[in-house]
Amino acid sequence: MGTLSQDQLNRALIERQMLRERADMSALATIEHLVGIQAQEPKSPYIGLWTRLEDFRPQELEDLLTTREAVRMLLMRGTIHLVSARDALGLRPHTQLKLDRELRSGPFAGRLRNLDLDEVAEAGRKILDDLPQGTADAGKQLRERWPDREHTVLGNALRNKLALVQLPPRGLWHRSGRAVCTTVENWLGEPQRAMDKEELVLRYLGAFGPATVMDAQQWSGLTKLTETFNALRPRLVTFRNEAGKELFDLPDAPRPDADTPLPVRLLPEFDNVLLAHADRRRVIADDRLGVVVGGKPTVLVDGYVVATWTITKDRAITVDYLDNLPKSRQKAVAEECDRLQDWVRA
Repeated sequence: MGTLSQDQLNRALIERQMLRERADMSALATIEHLVGIQAQEPKSPYIGLWTRLEDFRPQELEDLLTTREAVRMLLMRGTIHLVSARDALGLRPHTQLKLDRELRSGPFAGRLRNLDLDEVAEAGRKILDDLPQGTADAGKQLRERWPDREHTVLGNALRNKLALVQLPPRGLWHRSGRAVCTTVENWLGEPQRAMDKEELVLRYLGAFGPATVMDAQQWSGLTKLTETFNALRPRLVTFRNEAGKELFDLPDAPRPDADTPLPVRLLPEFDNVLLAHADRRRVIADDRLGVVVGGKPTVLVDGYVVATWTITKDRAITVDYLDNLPKSRQKAVAEECDRLQDWVRA
């Protein structure tokens, strides 16, 4: 069991996240390799795919959404993700325990007390499968049955209790819209089938490893994964990080040298590369986590976050540096920004 440095972990993550070299892959294959893309901001997945793929065009992702090959829904950590239809059905059951806990202890918990949430969910399912609409709109109809409850509270219960898909045009590049929902079973015409936890861990390691058990739990929102990792141990290799914590990995996964050169990359808001580990220092310093929480797109230089970027009203890209970079590095950042600006304006 060897020790992997922070830079080695960084290079492994950047490689597996397709950020060292743009890949010649389809958008759907990429989404599945990454086990989903963060999608709280509707246009974020488009930037996330542009920064990882050769010749990616927004129409490719729009087509996946409109043909129901990919969907937007609450998944890992109770946040909106863009995933393939297959993964939507397999991943969503694992999210339910976290969403149930949120209802019991979150901001709406007091206003949901003494309410049969399963009964509310089934009533909401009939409403949303009959006519897709916003959860708050469905909550207004549920008030006819539960008049002592606020419609927003009832709508939030549906958001957590049902596996809801946000339908196009929400999430399209050229036009979007409010979140109109129906159940994933209604939209895809298939029941949910929970992915085996061992498959979930193996796919996580393929996209984000090497990683600790706590890293996998941070990414997924699941708890008590130690048993799953131990069951997989004969199929995995192990290392230590610089703090001495055990890391698990796939035997044949890439682990580039620490000095592997890396290009500048622009990441969208909440990209999973910044969120998928309990210890995020392999890509962003602890004192910079606020830029991620604040939803700012970030710039990677040599594999680490050094700046944030924004798109102005005239679709120009501006950069706010967190570090004093050499002129050569600033030039490389400017060139990547120009590429994104040309793509956005195309």
